Amino acid sequence: MENLMVSWLWKTAWTMTPPHPYSAFHLCFAAFGISAAALAAWRLRTGTEGFRIRILAGMGILLALSELYKQLFLFYIVNGRQYDWWYFPFQLCSVPMYLCLLLPFAGNRMRHTLCTFMYSYNLLGAAMVFLEPSGLMHPYWTLTLHSFLWHIVLIFIGLLIGFSGMASASLHSFVKATGLFLGCCLIATVINVLAHPLGNPDLFYITPYYPNTQIVYSRISARIGIIPGNLIYVGSIVLGAGLLHWGNGKMVKKSTAGASS
Repeated sequence: MENLMVSWLWKTAWTMTPPHPYSAFHLCFAAFGISAAALAAWRLRTGTEGFRIRILAGMGILLALSELYKQLFLFYIVNGRQYDWWYFPFQLCSVPMYLCLLLPFAGNRMRHTLCTFMYSYNLLGAAMVFLEPSGLMHPYWTLTLHSFLWHIVLIFIGLLIGFSGMASASLHSFVKATGLFLGCCLIATVINVLAHPLGNPDLFYITPYYPNTQIVYSRISARIGIIPGNLIYVGSIVLGAGLLHWGNGKMVKKSTAGASS
């Protein structure tokens, strides 16, 4: 059985020259994918809440299956049957896979928190990946396509939540979503520390062992230190998510005022 799986994985190991950031491949794929995600989210926004929850749960299943393929491909094809902890599936952009699967089983309050988190934090994270796309490019077609499509799906999830009003516009909900984000940061830090001897992971890009690898923040960490740099990085994510949440609140108020007039 394992031999059949490995044989199938090798058949999908189509090599490629990794595209350059802001190349035609990057810009065209991103423009078409984000436009398609936005159009689909807009058209599906008027469905019932139960229908939208089923869509989001389906996106969670899709992400989980694609992540399983990625992990198997990395383990058997790329790394010669050794696990690379750098790719442990708990980055900020991995969290929606778990939350979408949890969504059908969550109560109303938890559902609002999860949706507010995915709108405020994951939509921001997915958009930033396309602005700094070096992590999207791989020497295999399947891994590159996986990375691009993964973040396009995240944009679809965030926009569907935003367009349909599934994210709460209240400050209280944003505080709870931020608590969830900080809890994820804590989990990521624990994994970074425990798995450091096994492969030096950098989950959430806040490892305490070397400077932040993200553009701009790498210079900040190199100048002021790893821990202060990580705190600034986390704080800027909270700030960006807060601005998205504030914009969503303005949009909700505007639509409510328009409906009542």
